[in-house]
Amino acid sequence: MIFSWSPARDRPLAIAHRGGALLAPENTAQAFRAAAAAGADAVETDLRLTRDGALVCVHDADLRRLCGDPRTVAGLDLATLRRLLPGVMTLAEAIAASDPLGLLLDVKLPDPAVLPPILGTVAAAGAGARVLLGLRDLGLVTAARALAPDIAILAFAADPDSAPAARTAGADWFRLWQGAATVERSAGVRAQGLRLTIMVGQPRAEPLPEYPPFPVGVVDRDGLDRLRILAPDAILLDDPRLLARGAEPPAAPPP
Repeated sequence: MIFSWSPARDRPLAIAHRGGALLAPENTAQAFRAAAAAGADAVETDLRLTRDGALVCVHDADLRRLCGDPRTVAGLDLATLRRLLPGVMTLAEAIAASDPLGLLLDVKLPDPAVLPPILGTVAAAGAGARVLLGLRDLGLVTAARALAPDIAILAFAADPDSAPAARTAGADWFRLWQGAATVERSAGVRAQGLRLTIMVGQPRAEPLPEYPPFPVGVVDRDGLDRLRILAPDAILLDDPRLLARGAEPPAAPPP
């Protein structure tokens, strides 16, 4: 299988958020395997740096939610982090575990100095065609594009109306949150020549009233049907079976 971030599809790409967080422990090789078995086209994982400079796949800045430890990823060395989170992967391990799926890297780090080691690890693994580099700052997008002219870049922009700036910076893809994904905004992304991915669920722990009543990564059948009308190129969700195989989505949480 040769993966392409620009396929001709009759449905959006199913990207398993945090590797498939409703299928197995998030951001683990186990989740990647479950996502592949569920029919995902790609997996998404998060990148942070340990104290000793290892690029690791952990979403949160600290370990409170994952194992009740208040220390930060940046304050721990890799060996200690592995004792606390035995399933944690390095970037190189995530690249290997995700093969042959696409791999979306959500870079949680704002310093441009992190780009060369990320891009170097991707290049050393020969995985450039499979990787979509997700960046949260347009300055990072510009810096990454200068370093790697051929890699696909997704702008995780905070402003849903910043598609023109993202395109100017060098992005190929643009992320909209489900609650912000309107017909007009989707058309605006397309007008810039960008591919569109939609992230389902709430954008933050404290719910916003204009969003569907689901946490990040979770969506119901009605929500998916509404998103399909927008014809996104990809949808980020915790359970890729909802797109890949048409399984019934989870019930809505209680109010």
